[in-house]
Parts: sequence; structure tokens; C-alpha cells
Amino acid sequence: MAAPEIVPYDPAWPSVASGWIRRIREAFVQAGIPVAGFQHIGSTAVPGLAAKSYLDLQLLVPAIPDEAAVGTALGPLQIERARGSRPDSPGVDVDTPRPGSDPRHHEKLLYFRELDQAGPVQGIILHIRRADSPFADFVVAFRDWLRADPAARAEYERLKRSLAEENADADDYDDYTRAKTAFMDRAQTAMGWPRASAPSGGTAPSLEA
Repeated sequence: MAAPEIVPYDPAWPSVASGWIRRIREAFVQAGIPVAGFQHIGSTAVPGLAAKSYLDLQLLVPAIPDEAAVGTALGPLQIERARGSRPDSPGVDVDTPRPGSDPRHHEKLLYFRELDQAGPVQGIILHIRRADSPFADFVVAFRDWLRADPAARAEYERLKRSLAEENADADDYDDYTRAKTAFMDRAQTAMGWPRASAPSGGTAPSLEA
């Protein structure tokens, strides 16, 4: 994956995300793989926020499924297993536990598909996480916080643009991703996360169509 390119928010992103959610959910149902929830997460899920034009979709499962079964389910959709640009690429097989969260249940599967660059979306990134994953709860809480706080949203956009410029010549955006950690740490405190309703740091949010 190339260096990050931040583009203005596109109102088409949510509808494209919903379409892919329906297709992936149908593929899992047909394959007999249990699904606990599905969300559009990341910056493209925050109206008005500039972002990389890659949709982050989160699929919640009761337990991480067999990788071969997932590959069979997603094969017709041309969604492939992502291995990361580097041996230590973040968020490929396990999420780094957020400070103060339960360190258990952070394993995941990461999948990816590049799309037609002429359209509003360059690609989709599918994060398969346990329904009780603290990180799964965190990314939904972070999305909702940015949706509700214009000042935080503007600060995050400024940071992303600055980091994208700094990493413009990079072969991937691993360093860009890691450089956002300090903002995430401050955001976690501002959001009041982990939430009192989720003492283990993880919940199973409702299914999004």
C-alpha cells in the first residue's frame, strides 16, 4: 500500500461502505460463519473529516474463525488476506492494547481489496475482530467521539494532513499510523474510555446495514 494521501470527505463513502457490508455479511452467512456485528469505522465514517479514501470496515465475530474458511467466503469478492508491508506492521494479526484496556482478546484477521481508483473509494480494509475485543470497542467510541466533537475532528484532520506530508515519500503508511498514537492516547482520556458499561473494554455494538 502506498504512502497516505488525504482527500476531502466524500458523501458517497457511507453508501459505498453499506454496500460492501451487505456483500461481506451475505458471504459470511452463506459460508456459515457466525457474525456478531458490523460497523463502518475509521475516518471515512466521520462526516466532514478528510481521510484516505480507503473504507475501514469492522466485522465482529464470537471467536476468530478459521482463516481458510474466511478465505473461501471472501474469495468471490476478491478480498484477500493482508500481511502488512513490514514484519512489524501494526494491526495485522493482533491489535496493540490501548492503555488501561484488558490485554486479552486482541487477536484479529486483516483483509484488503484495491478498487477502481476512478471511483470515490480506492480500497476497502476489513478488520475481523472478536466481539469482546477492547480495540473493537475503542474504534467505535473514537469514531462516535469525532462525529460529536467538531474541535477534535478539526485537530485530528490537521494532524493527519501534517503526517501525510511528512510521509509523502514513504513506501507504506506504517510510520503514519504509528505517529497518530499520541493523539489516540489523548483522545482516549477525553472520551472517558474504557466505558463504565464495558469494564473489560469490549462490547458487541449492534449490526449496521
